[in-house]
Amino acid sequence: MNKYALVTGAGSGIGRACALGLLADGWHVALLGRRADALQATAEAAAQVDSSAASRALLLPCNVADDMEVAIAFAAIKERFGRLDLLFNNAGGGLAAKTPDQVTAAEWRQIVDVNLNGAFYCLSQAFKMMKEQTPMGGRIINNGSISATTPRPGSIAYTATKHAVSGLTKTAALDGRPFDIAVGQIDIGNAASDMTARMVNGVLQADGSMQPEPRMDLQAVVDTLLAMVRLPLTANVLFTTVMATKMPFVGRG
Repeated sequence: MNKYALVTGAGSGIGRACALGLLADGWHVALLGRRADALQATAEAAAQVDSSAASRALLLPCNVADDMEVAIAFAAIKERFGRLDLLFNNAGGGLAAKTPDQVTAAEWRQIVDVNLNGAFYCLSQAFKMMKEQTPMGGRIINNGSISATTPRPGSIAYTATKHAVSGLTKTAALDGRPFDIAVGQIDIGNAASDMTARMVNGVLQADGSMQPEPRMDLQAVVDTLLAMVRLPLTANVLFTTVMATKMPFVGRG
């Protein structure tokens, strides 16, 4: 039986790795992101491993911060796939480390628009499709980040939006029950991607020092996501954390 997924932020990092993992697992995957060339690179990478993957990938250039673009993207998914079994709500971004007084209103809106509003727009459209399709239901997994529970210094916009994503997850999990929609969250710490490259040379700690931090291979995130999506819809991982074992998270840090 064919399985259909949407991965946002599929042009790089965690999104690309997870999209490739789903394609390798036999899924049909809609690749959504702002840059068409980056999405094409993801599809080409998949085809190098599995020649059939290209035919199972749908490229959707889209800015998740624009609700109309998101609606158009979901219409394309419905036309091409006919249904949606999985949304990995992954697209997001942050700012350089700044104290609250240094964050401009424009910067604040930028992060809220992508990390929170974009996540909601995609979740809302997925809910609509999953409620209406036959058989009804599906799974939504939000990328919360470790910042969904524990901030880094200078990360007020990113951390506030990721705390809010946890609210999306909890409420949508409750609202999804009558419709067989399972909603969960994966909180990821220090996966090796462009976003965490600076951590190798040192990142600001809670005690004011700069310390290098270990990172984990992206495959650990892919494996965690696949474990979640392979569950029947009668079971749900509401929250899970996958992180570099030795990163400063648990304890005083």
